[in-house]
Amino acid sequence: MASPLDIQLILCDAAQADPTTGKVHMLGAGWSRAGTPVSHAIVVLAKVPWDRANQRIPLTLTLREQDGDPVSFVIDGQPRPVRFEGAIEVGRPAGVPPGSPLDASFALNVSPLPLKPGRYDWLLEAPQVERTASFTVMAPPTAENFTF
Repeated sequence: MASPLDIQLILCDAAQADPTTGKVHMLGAGWSRAGTPVSHAIVVLAKVPWDRANQRIPLTLTLREQDGDPVSFVIDGQPRPVRFEGAIEVGRPAGVPPGSPLDASFALNVSPLPLKPGRYDWLLEAPQVERTASFTVMAPPTAENFTF
């Protein structure tokens, strides 16, 4: 059996992955509350075990509602879940000692989503791994919410 991946998910305002260094540059990282529409990025920090180098590893990110159902929007008359599918694959760079974990991090910037107030999470699924990053969409302020 292959060694498990080490994966972290981080929510941020925006992010950019640097393919040369393997670093991810984040702005506004680590939040858990937002207003609507929600414009954000999901950063996936992955460490691939040495024995899984040069293997295609499929990943799926799905935005879910509080009850676990996928968030969907109607596009062309059909409900479409907010889901991203892809894969990572890393080689063994020259000079890296055998057994070292290999970086395969990336950023996914998400267009503004008109989400209703409530709790949501991003679910990342990969072989032998599930991770979530949760957040709450707050109701817009009203006159009753303010104190003078």
